[in-house]
Amino acid sequence: MTARMAAYQALLHLEKRRIHPDELLRSILSRYAHLSSVDKAFATELVYGVLRWQGRLDWHIGRLSKVPLEKIDFSIKVILRLGLYQLLFLDRVPSYAAVSEMVKIARSTHSRHLSSFVNAILRRASERSSDEWDWPDVAKEPIKHLAVMTAHPEWLIEKLLKTMGYDEVEAFCRANNIVAPLVLRVNRIGREEVIQWLKENYPNTSEITPTRYAPYGVIVRGLRADISETEIYRAGFIQVQDEASQLVAYLVDPLPGERILDLCCGFGIKSAQLASIMNDRGEIVAVDVASWKLEALRENMARLGISIVRPVQGDVLELDPNRIGFFDRVLLDAPCTGWGTVRRNPDIKWRSHPRSPWRMSNLQKELLDRAARFVRPGGILVYSTCSVFFDENEQVAFNFQRNHNWKEISPQGLLEKVFVCKEEAATFVDRGFFKTMPHLHGMDGFFGAVWQKPK
Repeated sequence: MTARMAAYQALLHLEKRRIHPDELLRSILSRYAHLSSVDKAFATELVYGVLRWQGRLDWHIGRLSKVPLEKIDFSIKVILRLGLYQLLFLDRVPSYAAVSEMVKIARSTHSRHLSSFVNAILRRASERSSDEWDWPDVAKEPIKHLAVMTAHPEWLIEKLLKTMGYDEVEAFCRANNIVAPLVLRVNRIGREEVIQWLKENYPNTSEITPTRYAPYGVIVRGLRADISETEIYRAGFIQVQDEASQLVAYLVDPLPGERILDLCCGFGIKSAQLASIMNDRGEIVAVDVASWKLEALRENMARLGISIVRPVQGDVLELDPNRIGFFDRVLLDAPCTGWGTVRRNPDIKWRSHPRSPWRMSNLQKELLDRAARFVRPGGILVYSTCSVFFDENEQVAFNFQRNHNWKEISPQGLLEKVFVCKEEAATFVDRGFFKTMPHLHGMDGFFGAVWQKPK
């Protein structure tokens, strides 16, 4: 087993199953103890690189192959994508190695004529320089040009152009192709203690700095270790959580002793942060339909030393206030297309359908109406997503505002409570809603709306 073969197997699985790439890679690489840390890092680079640039890699295949892309077996496409990614994006990999190693995989898994096909395509690619490709003309085909150059589906670009200018859409797409840093949230100890510990134990890490906005966040780049295997993680002093996700908790603005409801809580990352803000005093009811996620939530709460989170398994749309009561604050972190997290989950680009945002918005409207039923008079309701689409964000919020005479709460004042530079809070507010974007804020794309129920 080589790093390239491990990457090939992972990409094959991803074509067949809807599973997080990181979770799949951990599973595959754990089976091969003989692979060095360098090999494992290379396999990870190959998988994420191919997913990140898949659209552009397929465009190259279309230019090199006489066989139409849609008629090429998907397993051969995976081999070609892996080879082309090494040839076109990894300067440190010699061309001959990229070609020969992928041909070896083709020979060991396919017939001779298919391995010959792979060899021919990759050799043609290796002989071309970047200025020898007939790139789509930006003046004649601006959407196709942007789709190919930034590896994003054309439907996505067309959709974003309805609410954003061309230059901003390009900036967004390019930001999505920048590898996101590891972001941590500090728990129970000081942020400087965590930064110092990481610097002492991993001195070769390229960057360990505090987040600019979230008061307990740490940005880490170039860590040559699995953070979940570190002593500081096992001790419950850190939680992996993007800065934008951390800021959402401050929209909820919970107080110690209050009763909080976290709907669609998933693994409870935000539940844990809310509990931390509350000094582990009060009650947080965390609801999700997936029992396996709630089991992981329980384990994580134990690791973090949190006692006030009570997991409840169930469908939010079937949940009744008579069963679980009313709450001071309700957070609906709604299921969404996840397009704000493409830097970390590049497979979203190729799994999403043009109608996905519209379909999700219908569910989100239902969930938000249901969530409102659990808010006590005078209580707070927060709606959040990790999407960038108007359909899932502003449109859902506007729909709620039309149907409910609730007071809108500006996110700016809530963020000013925690920002060191209070003036910067305004840069996170758009049309009265909380909004982050990777090309503007250097963090995942999140949306948040806050309302207060009449007393």
